[in-house]
Amino acid sequence: MINFSLTQLTYIVAVDTHKNFVKAAESVHVSQPTLSMQIKKMENDLGVTIFDRTKQPVMPTEIGEKIIAKAREILKHAEHINELIQDYNGVLMGTINIGIIPSLASSFLPKFLPTFAKKYPDLTININELYTENILEELKKDKLDFGIVVTPVKDEKIIEKPLFYEEIMPYFNKNHPLLQKKKLTVADLQCEDLWVLSEGNCFRSQVLNLCANNSEKAGSSKNIHFDSNTIETLVRFVDKEGGYTFVPQMIYENFSEKKKRKLKKINGLTPLREVSLVHTRTFTKATTIQEFIEHIKKSAPEEMLDKSRGTVIEWC
Repeated sequence: MINFSLTQLTYIVAVDTHKNFVKAAESVHVSQPTLSMQIKKMENDLGVTIFDRTKQPVMPTEIGEKIIAKAREILKHAEHINELIQDYNGVLMGTINIGIIPSLASSFLPKFLPTFAKKYPDLTININELYTENILEELKKDKLDFGIVVTPVKDEKIIEKPLFYEEIMPYFNKNHPLLQKKKLTVADLQCEDLWVLSEGNCFRSQVLNLCANNSEKAGSSKNIHFDSNTIETLVRFVDKEGGYTFVPQMIYENFSEKKKRKLKKINGLTPLREVSLVHTRTFTKATTIQEFIEHIKKSAPEEMLDKSRGTVIEWC
């Protein structure tokens, strides 16, 4: 049997990541000669060449690509063993990688993350802002530990754990006729003068599902066609150019009183979006998940934990 160490696997993954022996050595805190010697020893023991050193940047050979892919899997499983021990002992430390969708990032992170990070100083938290589809892909590739998304996502490989239910309200330009209407109904919400997020945002789909007419007409009355990933930008466009948009609760809660007067409830409907923590079935950091969920639920306003106060608007 050919023997190789986890250290050697770490070194070849580092070179593949950085495409450079010097930078790879720096990333794993060893000298470049030490790293090169260990990789060369592994190649000699295996009887194959893992890296083509004649190319710049350094590239793996055909067999090298397959070995490196397996090395990444082995290192991840080894990491899971450490995580299992930490989880068993109830210890929150190490690194956790979280994906979050753009329409939640600006409101969710400042509200909940700083206090969680302060509570667990030995836990390094990496945040990745991605669309829902990309978060699910990264979870399945084991590149993220969990995601914060709007659910349901309707994926049998993903476990959803609802955190809270955020109300969605229309926000109008000060001169919009619907703002003056005594009772606003869903039938009033035409798409022609509606500002929406760009394609790929689940909040865009939710908003269009609330629209009374064909969603393809969204923004058709405007001669400005604008793709944005931030709801705050859409709000500024409504104020400047007219029309209306939809705003989630955690964003409009921070509005000035003047801006809040441009929000209007829909008669007979309280639209909600379900915000959940999602992870795969192979996730090992159960203690971290549970602590995070409990922290969010303790920090969220009580009304946001009540699903029965409205209707969850699906997006997919």
